[in-house]
Amino acid sequence: MIQVCSPDSLSSLHPFAFDQATGVSVADNVSFAFNEFKLKRGDFKLRYFIYAIENKTKIVIEKQGEREKTYEDFCSELPENDCRYGLIDLDFETDDGRPTSKLVFISWNPDTASVRPKMLYSGSKEALKSVLMGVGIHINATDFSELDLETAILPTVKKFA
Repeated sequence: MIQVCSPDSLSSLHPFAFDQATGVSVADNVSFAFNEFKLKRGDFKLRYFIYAIENKTKIVIEKQGEREKTYEDFCSELPENDCRYGLIDLDFETDDGRPTSKLVFISWNPDTASVRPKMLYSGSKEALKSVLMGVGIHINATDFSELDLETAILPTVKKFA
C-alpha cells in the first residue's frame, strides 16, 4: 500500500518528537542530521538515512548512504524480515525531461516481520515524521515489489514534481 501526504497535511503533525502511543522518542541527533542533509551541508552530503528503533525506546540513525549510492543501494540496506524507516534524496527526471530530486520518507514494514516490531514501527512513525519537517512524500511499503522504482515509487513521486 502506498500512502502519500500532501505538504498541506504536514501542519497537523504533532509538534513533539515523541509518540505517546508507543513511548518511542527520536534521538536528538536525528533532527540536526536531517536539517544538514536537507541543505546538503558538511558531512551530510548524503543520499539516504535508514532509521531503526533501538531498545524499543528511541529512533536512531542506523545507516547512511554516501551521495554516490543509488536507490537500489538504499533498498538493499533494508532488512528482509524486519521493519525500518528510510529517507532518501531521490534524483529523477520529470515527465517533461527536467532533472530534479525529492525527499521521500519510506516506512518499511514487511509482511514477513514479526507482529510486535510491525506494531511498534507503525505506532511510532509519526514521532519521526514530526522531526522530518518538509518531507511531503510518505510511502508505506510491505514488500519489495512496493519499493520498485519504476512501477511504484516514481509514479508516486512524479505527482509532486
